[in-house]
Amino acid sequence: MSAEYRAHRRRVVVTGCGVISPVGLNAADFWQSLLAGRSGVAPIESFDATELPTRIAGEIRGFDPERFMPKRVHRRIDPFARYALAAAIEAVEAAKLTIDDELAPRAGVLIGSGYGASQTQTHVSLTLEHKGHRAVGPFTAAASAIDNAAGEVALRFGIMGSSGAISTACASGTSSVGEAMRWIQHGYADVVLAGGADASVTGSDIASACSARALSRRNDEPEKASRPFDNERSGFVMAEGAGMLVLEEAERAMRRGAPILAELIGYGASSDAHHPTAPHPEGLGAELAIKGALTDAGIDPSTVDYVNAHGTSTKLNDRTESLAIRKVLGEHATRIPISSTKSMTGHMIGAAGSVELIACIHAIRDGVVPPTINCDDPEDTGLDYVPHRPREHRVEVAMSNSFGFAGHNAVALVRSWRP
Repeated sequence: MSAEYRAHRRRVVVTGCGVISPVGLNAADFWQSLLAGRSGVAPIESFDATELPTRIAGEIRGFDPERFMPKRVHRRIDPFARYALAAAIEAVEAAKLTIDDELAPRAGVLIGSGYGASQTQTHVSLTLEHKGHRAVGPFTAAASAIDNAAGEVALRFGIMGSSGAISTACASGTSSVGEAMRWIQHGYADVVLAGGADASVTGSDIASACSARALSRRNDEPEKASRPFDNERSGFVMAEGAGMLVLEEAERAMRRGAPILAELIGYGASSDAHHPTAPHPEGLGAELAIKGALTDAGIDPSTVDYVNAHGTSTKLNDRTESLAIRKVLGEHATRIPISSTKSMTGHMIGAAGSVELIACIHAIRDGVVPPTINCDDPEDTGLDYVPHRPREHRVEVAMSNSFGFAGHNAVALVRSWRP
């Protein structure tokens, strides 16, 4: 990509963030929990997990949907859509954004999810089996679709531009933010609400992940189960939630005096084309996505100050991600902090990438990077995984990695705002 082409693209900034997570039900509480090294992993309470090999997860606790939406709305939509809508409301309020009749056709919504409305789908299947077709509600088709969260957000704010969903497994949140950035860069929209959401702590989703032997079974010490890059890691921890960002064309944001948090400068995506669940053993797809993001941004690898790693706490993912980071960043990789906030939140699947990008934005703002808790014995001793405690560190450019099942890879780059 030529410098001339990049110079003609519109700049994209982040003006608001919203988070629903196992460690905080808003962006501020989420960030403070990360800095405190607080784990959101605990025994499952939302259903009876007694018979499952894994009985722990990062559940959303204390969430009151009626703070964000009328009962008639939250009763007809899946929890993943409730979380997305709540996070979008927080982001819009933080951005001080009003979507009026003039802006509505130039505003969009793009929300990623790995599992979509899995709770609704399970409920409908059981209802059909036990009560018959007459008991299936009229909103089922809409509520059980993966695009439902985007539709509800568009409906709430009167957004009339492009809206939809992206599903790239665990990379869904980052894919949505990256593609939404391109909508604005290329002039198809001026404002986009983008991010990811999932509510995959269900019996069927936990059972299937257990069958794949992907989940940690450290049920007796749930807060220590998610341990990215540590030699004693034994699998990831399922979690749920949502992360939403207000993306805005930079000149428009400046004209209205919006609170500009950071600038999105690069996005790279790739496919491993290797295996349904396992990453490429040499990290080739991850390497391509990281290189793609750097090329898209037009920056040298040496300018990256912090990496928020995908860091799932699985043997293969952590090993190949470290390898890919080393390949692309070279010796610079050994001089910068690299941390996985999944050590605290668990793996929020489709929400993970957008929530972790929000963590990067906070790191830029505060000059501090969050830790990787439970990283007692790192597999790669040459990389700095920021074990146990946060660290003051000046961050101008941050990279957020997301790598998913089926070989989906997405990487986003954010930079401190420079008018």
